[in-house]
Amino acid sequence: MKVLGLIFAGARGESLGLLTTKRASAGMPVAGKYRAIDFTLSNMIASNITRVGVLTQYNPRSLIDHLGSGKEWDLDRKHGGLMLLQPYMDIHSSYWYRGTADAIHQNMTFLRRSEEDYVLVTSGDHIYNFNFSELFNYHFAKGSDITFMYKSLDDTYKPCEYGILQVDDENRIYSFEEKPTHPVGNKASLGVYFMNKYMLMDMLYNTVPQAEGYDFLLDVLIPNMQRLRYFGYEFTGYWRNIKKGIQEYYDVNMSLLDRKVRQELFYDGVTIHTKIKDLPPPKCTGTAFVKNSIVADGCVISGRVLNSVISRGVKVKAGALVENSILLQDTIVEEGSTVKFSILDKECLVRSERRIIGRKEDILVFEKGSVI
Repeated sequence: MKVLGLIFAGARGESLGLLTTKRASAGMPVAGKYRAIDFTLSNMIASNITRVGVLTQYNPRSLIDHLGSGKEWDLDRKHGGLMLLQPYMDIHSSYWYRGTADAIHQNMTFLRRSEEDYVLVTSGDHIYNFNFSELFNYHFAKGSDITFMYKSLDDTYKPCEYGILQVDDENRIYSFEEKPTHPVGNKASLGVYFMNKYMLMDMLYNTVPQAEGYDFLLDVLIPNMQRLRYFGYEFTGYWRNIKKGIQEYYDVNMSLLDRKVRQELFYDGVTIHTKIKDLPPPKCTGTAFVKNSIVADGCVISGRVLNSVISRGVKVKAGALVENSILLQDTIVEEGSTVKFSILDKECLVRSERRIIGRKEDILVFEKGSVI
């Protein structure tokens, strides 16, 4: 069985505010040296998916630079490989993608020319570790037309922010509500769908050209729920959607300081690959103190770093304190400064003796290149 992978990576993620003014949410840095899309790509490769289309639109430069030819994920191939699918202009039309369904429909040639008979549709800004082969086997065992992956949410999630589905005793889906005000149940769709490629093409042709709707879930999948056999596959591991907002992005990175979460995401399952950079290991000088933090390669730490995530090339100088914060690539914190409960985007500069102090429930955010 051959499977084609499609990744939605074109959303800005407006709730991430200043962090996505110059990048798509799928390109957001995670855990010091990874990008959000690394997790989905690595999961696909581990599942023997060797042809992957990345549907991108909003400010894609950073994402394109990161993905390159796809060699870090073994996708620089003669047959299959990585394909970046962006909107374009021709003599007949010049549409931006009007929605997720329209994004796939405008790239129907990519689907027609692919050799695969099945399609796995996912999002590029979700953080989890999973071999999709389990989902494929479940799909065929159930005789499903379309299989949704879902998670039973605990108290750390807000069900009203997710699509909530209901299943019967056999896990067949009979109801779905998108971000309901009063959710019935706690089974949230994870934005992962597995189906036959030709059925997907038929559903898109029957919907998008008639301008009946451009959203893949709400306008294509849900209207066919009673006609087709939809089943749910329950995912029980760690899963987060960083697009939910600043607080969610902050919490995801902070959760990686927990040994159990790191173990699950990076060591127990699929190997997570990312773009390699030629940087030396992090250096801690004689005046440094680092506790319960992630410090990526290329960093030079001379001050104190506590409960923080420090990305590549960051410099924390002597007498500076970084606590409960996220510093993205090449940021510099000069002597005597204090940074607490903050997110500093790439190439920020914190001048000497400055104090940047947020709160756990009100994280401060500074955009790329800020001088503070």
